Amino acid sequence: MSTLDLTPVAGRSRLRWEVADAWVMCRRNLIQTWRVPELLVFATIQPVLFVLLFTYVFGGAINVGPGVDYVDYLMPGVFVQTVIFGAMLTGIGLATDKEAGLIDRFRSLPMSRSALLTGRTLADLVRNAFIIGVMLVVGLAVGFRFGNTTVPAALAGFGLMLAFAYVFSWLSAVIGMSVGSAEAAQSGGMIWVFPFVFASSAFAPVETMPGWLQAFAQYQPVTTTVDAVRALFLGGPVAEDLLLSLAWCAGILAVFGPLAVRAYRRDTAR
Repeated sequence: MSTLDLTPVAGRSRLRWEVADAWVMCRRNLIQTWRVPELLVFATIQPVLFVLLFTYVFGGAINVGPGVDYVDYLMPGVFVQTVIFGAMLTGIGLATDKEAGLIDRFRSLPMSRSALLTGRTLADLVRNAFIIGVMLVVGLAVGFRFGNTTVPAALAGFGLMLAFAYVFSWLSAVIGMSVGSAEAAQSGGMIWVFPFVFASSAFAPVETMPGWLQAFAQYQPVTTTVDAVRALFLGGPVAEDLLLSLAWCAGILAVFGPLAVRAYRRDTAR
C-alpha cells in the first residue's frame, strides 16, 4: 500500500484508521511546504524583523525593570508572537484548499473525516517548531541568554509555546473553513491577532499601559503565556501564569475544536 493510499484496511480499528489518515494528511502538508519553501521563508523573515526592530530601534526606550536586558525580556514575547502568526497558516491553508476544490476531492475518498483538520494542525505545529528553532538562533545572535533557570524549565517553556500554537491553529481552522478565500482567511486572522499580541506583555510591561487597557491585557491568553515562558526561561515565579496559560489552552481547544469540525461538516453538507 502506498503512503498516499487512504483506503481503510479491513480489520483495522477506527482509531488506527483515523491516526493513519491524519498522518498521511500531515505528510501531504509538510511535503507541500517543502516544495514551496517561500512560505516557510516568509513566515521566518517577519519575526526576525521584529527582533531586530524592537532590539535596536525601540529597545533603548522601553524600561522593563532593573537587572533585565530588554532582549531577554523581548524574546519570549517574540517566540509567542511567532507561533500565533504561524497558527494563522492553518486557516489560510484550509481556505486555499477549499477554494481550489481539494477539500471536495478529499471528501470523495474513503478517509477519516477528522484527518483533514488534524493533519493540517499537526503539520503547522511541525512548521512552528522549526521556526522557533530559527528564532532561538536569531535571539542568541542578538544577545538573548537564558537566565537563572534549568534545562527542564526551558524545555517546558518551548513545550508551552507549541501547545499554545496548536490550540490557536484550531481557532484559525474555524476562520479558514468559514470564509471563501485565502485572502479573507488572512484578513480574518489579523483581526484577532493584533489586539491580543500588541495589547499584551510581549513587548512592554502591562504596568506601563493605561488603566483601562491593563484590565484586558493582564489576564488575556497571550500575556499569561508570555509571562509563563519568560519565567521558565529567565527564572522567577511561574505557577500562576503557567496554570492560567494551560487553562486558556484547554478552554480555547474545547471551544474551537468542535467549532472547526462543525464548520467542516457544514461545508460538507452544502
